[in-house]
Amino acid sequence: MKKRCKLMSILLATVMVMALFAGCGEKKPTVDDQAAADEVAKKIDAIYVQQRTEDTDAQCADAKASWDKLTDAQKELVEGEFADPDYFGRDTGDASLDDPRNQDDIGEKEILVVSFGTSFNDSRVKDIKGIEDAIAAAYPDWSVRRAFTAQIIINHIQARDNEKIDNMDQALARAIANGVKQLVIQPTHLMHGAEYDEMKEALEAVKDNFESVVIAEPLLGPVGEDATVINEDKQKVAEYVVNDTLKLGGFESLEDAAGKGTCFVFMGHGTSHNAKVSYSQMKTQMDKLGYANVFIGTVEGEPEDTACEAVIADVKAAGYKYVVLRPLMVVAGDHANNDMAGDDEDSWKSMFTAAGLEVTCQIAGLGRIPEIQQLYVAHTGEVIK
Repeated sequence: MKKRCKLMSILLATVMVMALFAGCGEKKPTVDDQAAADEVAKKIDAIYVQQRTEDTDAQCADAKASWDKLTDAQKELVEGEFADPDYFGRDTGDASLDDPRNQDDIGEKEILVVSFGTSFNDSRVKDIKGIEDAIAAAYPDWSVRRAFTAQIIINHIQARDNEKIDNMDQALARAIANGVKQLVIQPTHLMHGAEYDEMKEALEAVKDNFESVVIAEPLLGPVGEDATVINEDKQKVAEYVVNDTLKLGGFESLEDAAGKGTCFVFMGHGTSHNAKVSYSQMKTQMDKLGYANVFIGTVEGEPEDTACEAVIADVKAAGYKYVVLRPLMVVAGDHANNDMAGDDEDSWKSMFTAAGLEVTCQIAGLGRIPEIQQLYVAHTGEVIK
């Protein structure tokens, strides 16, 4: 008995010593650690802006250099109005696979592909570059260049990956400096929304520098007056995204999925712009095609019946148990990865799960679907004629 008690005492002492050493090995953050992290957070917040200035290049380089000097523990402390450890720390893929298409030597004929943009490298390559490459292949006599409308995203990519992408003003100035005479603008936007309007405003200021300027249709074509108005573009997009989603999910058909209690929810961005009727029109289009187990939602909840809570109620009322979530967005960027498929309690995945539904997420933008790419090619061709 004494021998057993002695053995137990030795074991207990050993555990206590190990715990003591483990505690000593943990270095708690100091005031200096937090100060260093706060300084980087300020520099990230300073470039998280929609306006480019003469200081932007230096600010981007300084923010990254300061981040690189932090220890791993200090990086975890970075927290600002917009800053967090993921700004520089999240792995979104290999930026070197992208092509910023900011080269000079454009020639007299240019197709400028205008996108909102994304800092998710893999998505940018598959979705945006995929569209640009398809257009370049279809029109080899034209130079294809890129512009993003979100300066916040441009700055993020430049600071983190040292890849410089033109904003709209820079791209137009480059075209003028290169002597472009015929300019075709192909927006990758989903609809004639706020981003489309801003693009047109930037173009209006410099259009007299070109012999001809034409703007091709965005993906869904003309908006239409109300929810009942649909067109050939909307029909094609509905068919292409549903077919691709079925293929990725391993379903033979929508009927096959429905028989297994599965429905599909396509999540758009949503907008207060009058173009928000486009989401209602896409729902009308899905119904016209007989896609009974397809639902349309939006992050912003505009139109109101596209809010997450409203879509969940519709799905449950229809009796489905399993949900496949996929973005109704050209690019699978921040909204797809965080708002839709993130782990926070307010993500769509979490909210659907909390409602008792089993969820699968497909993080894939529309821009990587070959048929969608060819739809953009067709839109470009319509204005080149």
